[in-house]
Amino acid sequence: MDLSSGSPFWVIKNGLLHAFPRLHQPIECDALVVGAGITGALIADHVTRAGMSVCVIDSREAGWGSTSASTALLQYEIDTEMQELRERFGESDALLAYKSCERAVGSLRTLAKTLRGIDFQPMQSLYIASRWYHKRRLEREGALRQANGFKLQILDRAALSTRFGIDAPVGLLTSVAAETDPYQFAHRLLGRVQSRGGRVHARTALARFEPVRGGIRVTTDQGIPIRCKQLIFAAGYECQNWLEQRVASNRSSYAFVSEPIPGALGPLQNTLVWESARPYLYARRTADRRVLVGGEDDNFDIPLRRDARVAGKANKLLNRINKMFPELPIKIAFAWAGTFAETEDGLPFFGTHEQHGPRVHFAMAYGGNGITYSLIGAELLRDALLGRRHPCAALFNFDRLKRN
Repeated sequence: MDLSSGSPFWVIKNGLLHAFPRLHQPIECDALVVGAGITGALIADHVTRAGMSVCVIDSREAGWGSTSASTALLQYEIDTEMQELRERFGESDALLAYKSCERAVGSLRTLAKTLRGIDFQPMQSLYIASRWYHKRRLEREGALRQANGFKLQILDRAALSTRFGIDAPVGLLTSVAAETDPYQFAHRLLGRVQSRGGRVHARTALARFEPVRGGIRVTTDQGIPIRCKQLIFAAGYECQNWLEQRVASNRSSYAFVSEPIPGALGPLQNTLVWESARPYLYARRTADRRVLVGGEDDNFDIPLRRDARVAGKANKLLNRINKMFPELPIKIAFAWAGTFAETEDGLPFFGTHEQHGPRVHFAMAYGGNGITYSLIGAELLRDALLGRRHPCAALFNFDRLKRN
């Protein structure tokens, strides 16, 4: 798949951090992870640390798929509000999803501290009402979270104006959030996997696979066989190519990063900002004092059409962020677009699918907080391979489609 258009910032900023070799000879391993982006890297790291032998393959260079286009806002807040999840699945499962994501943000922070050279910054998150008629909905959302033990502030219009210079009816402010460089993070994790005896091979695509006694036999696009006990698809939006059932809708999302901004960054110095409209505008800073802005999603996933829209969409985002923060001298440096997949309920899919049997697993961390989901998926799939059941296994598996 052609997953991005324009100039994704992370690859430009970092360059080719490491060129992992192509696979040239047959190998055997406990777990084969297909996908060397941030999701595959987190899974491989967790599985390696659990004592299993791991091989990671990717048809591109590591991190050059969806990870390179990710805007990497790390939040516990899901695109589907907690009150909507409660209506779908009940309060217990809604609370499980939100609490798991809250814990995952902290786990990502802890994990980042174990690796060198990662841009990772704890932040706070501000969720603002885009329209006056969203006010009561956000107030109910804030009250529901507070009642379930989440620490957040419900800010009225006056408080938003005073503290953030934002004109909005209401906002929800939480201290549990972060931002990172996902391409850098993925490469550091893959390097650690390799240092612990795991194998990482770029420019190596899976062509076909079939069950064999005691495992799975994979054949690459170059005809090289791989024998594994467990196969994990962590290839982002391309995972759907291996399922007959359509479980998500592909869209295009747009973003730009500014020139470095001298002086103060105002509220964006320590706050991620996003809004209640769908699709929503969001903004964050980067470690080198730029502002990263995203949104303007559309329903097209046609590369040529997406390519043609990058400049126009970036200018729309610029106009909107300038109205929100007129004091910041924001100028577009790099703009891009990427494929973005959404599930109907805003939750990810992790686990096996009846189409392929018990040794083929999927990690589909779809949604606005995909990296947070990826951390949960890494823990969930590690537990599955060890014969343990993760608390989110039932909520995040494919069987929930039968409940909806």
